[in-house]
This record gives sequence, C-alpha cells and structure tokens, in this order.
Amino acid sequence: MQFLKDFGKFMAWLPDIFSKPENWTMYYKETIRQMYDIGIGSMSIVMLISGFIGAVTAIQFSYQLKGSMIPSYYIGYIVRDIMIIEMAATLSCIVLAGKVGSTMAAEIGGMRQKEHIDAMEIMGVNTSAYLVMPKLLASIIIIPLLVTIALIVGVAGGYVAAILVAGLANWEFERGLRFLFEPYNVFIMYVKAVSFAFILTAVACYQGYFVKGGSIELGQASTRAVVFGSILILVADLIIALILMG
Repeated sequence: MQFLKDFGKFMAWLPDIFSKPENWTMYYKETIRQMYDIGIGSMSIVMLISGFIGAVTAIQFSYQLKGSMIPSYYIGYIVRDIMIIEMAATLSCIVLAGKVGSTMAAEIGGMRQKEHIDAMEIMGVNTSAYLVMPKLLASIIIIPLLVTIALIVGVAGGYVAAILVAGLANWEFERGLRFLFEPYNVFIMYVKAVSFAFILTAVACYQGYFVKGGSIELGQASTRAVVFGSILILVADLIIALILMG
C-alpha cells in the first residue's frame, strides 16, 4: 500500500520537475557541476568493477570449456556479449545507485532539513525543477558514457585474463570479439543505461526531497534510495529484456 502511495506522489511530482526553468544559466551551470560529480567521481569504481567482472567471466568460461568441443575463441564472444547485454549497464548502474543515489538523497534531504528548500520556495524558486532536473539531465548524459567505459574496460579485463590465465592467443580472443557481432545489442545497452540513469536519480531525489524528521530519517531515506533504486533497476532490466529481446 505504501508503494502505491509513493508511486502516486511521485507521478504527481513529475510535472513540477520538468517545468520551464526560471533561469537557464543557473540550470546549465548546475547540470555541468552534476555531470562532473557523477562522471569523474564514479569513473574509478565503475572501471574497477567492470575490469574484474570481465576478467572473472573470461576465467570462468575458459574453465567451462575444458574438455568440450566448443572453440576457445568463444571466450571473447561470451565476454563481449555479456558485457554489452547485461553487465556494463546493469551492474554499473546498481553500483551508481549506491554511490550517486545515496549522495543525491543525502544532499537534497539535508537541504530539506535545514529549511534551505523552504527559503528558496519563498523567493519564488521552483525547487523541484532546480534541484532535480539538472541531476536528471546530468545522469542521462553522463551515465551512458560511464557504461561505455565499463564495456571497454570489461572487455579489456577479459582479454588480459584470457591471455594470461586461460592461455589464449591474441588472435583467438580477437576472433571471438568479432564473431556474430550484433549492433542491436549495443542499442539495448544504451536503452538500459538511459532508463537506469533516470530511475536511480529520480528515486534518490524523491527520497531526499520528501524526507521528514532528523538525521535518523535522513539516513533511512538514503538507504531507501539505494535499495529501491537497485530493485527498480532490476525490474526495469527484466521489462526491457522482455520488450526488446522477447
């Protein structure tokens, strides 16, 4: 029941977020700042996780191939497709839901508790749009770029692991990367990246904007932003897969 209440409240709040900005320059500067914070601040953790995921995928699949009739170059094929279709977008955005989502919820929630939002509203500022729209735009722009980096680093991690651990030759892994490549899978990856970026940002901002109480409630709101954001990303992942791959 609480979920339906929150969903209805969120849908009623959306028009306020996308209303016309009072000052385009302020929104532009805030969007650039958010792009920098999200992109530069999250790049290292995204690269680290995707590199290890690619390496582990290559090692585990090479283990599965032992004693089978499947050509060894399939390792490159599997690493490429699993990073494109699933890992680069989904895993990266779940990580970002924990890092970026909790930060956004805490930032806006802190402003709510210190009555900064109330003061801005008295001055005639549409706080829903000013505080949330730049974050949404920044996430939708920068997170697909982070997902692209995650894809490249993940494939590179799989390449290193396949060469050093599985004993593949360079040409075998490269042949696997080119084998049965389907550009449509890249389109699916970017659809997921944009959808997940909107979800993790909108959920985090909602939790922070409507927080009530003190520091304990703010901590709970940050936790809800991470948990609900991650769950909704997984649900959206299933829906996108059913629609685009079903």
